[in-house]
Amino acid sequence: MSSHREAPAISKDAVADSTDLYAFVSPDDPSTITIIANYLPGEVPFGGPNFYEFGDDVLYRINIDNDADGKPEIVYEFQFSTEISNADTFLYNVGPITSLDSATWIRKQFYTVTRVDGGKRTVLGSRLACPPCNIGPGSTSNYQSLASAAIHKVGKGHTVFAGQRLDPFYVDLGSIFDLADLRPLNKVGPLKLAATHGVDSFSQMNVQSIALRVPKTTLTSDGSNPSDAPSRSR
Repeated sequence: MSSHREAPAISKDAVADSTDLYAFVSPDDPSTITIIANYLPGEVPFGGPNFYEFGDDVLYRINIDNDADGKPEIVYEFQFSTEISNADTFLYNVGPITSLDSATWIRKQFYTVTRVDGGKRTVLGSRLACPPCNIGPGSTSNYQSLASAAIHKVGKGHTVFAGQRLDPFYVDLGSIFDLADLRPLNKVGPLKLAATHGVDSFSQMNVQSIALRVPKTTLTSDGSNPSDAPSRSR
């Protein structure tokens, strides 16, 4: 477990390095919960020729504890595989990528989503396509449509997406790890510098995101919808 390279051991295995986990009621469908798990911190947008991707040798897991015992009752597993269509080039793509099955896109990634519930394993979706990285106007001029095409509806009312996204986390790493001399507090910090505004170190950095939208009723121990519970007055 980590958050943006804080754990020394996992920082040496970047594709397995988790950054943040978010869970919230889906604003477009309050009957569902959206869970977002981010990995591989500090991705620069100009990542070529070896653009960022998930690890084929990593089993990514999202654990759900729905009875407060500190152990997962439900687990979502994501297993990725990379397919290279032309072994004679090291390039990610050799022309514009116009769709998720473009022949010009040499290095594609696919994944399988499995739900483990009480020891029972159910494959919700397999060979689901990731979108390409947003390379630029020459290679991915219609990137938004490519990303939208990589949103998949799978079994039991679930929706999934896995691919590169802008890191939403805000932190001034430069000042935090420079003797914790936070810029707004510079005058009282160890260096006694002039106070300045904080800097969002990740404003131009990406992560690998797994986004999962789940019906609330599939997460509770009894299949109930928490929003249906009667309110209590005090």
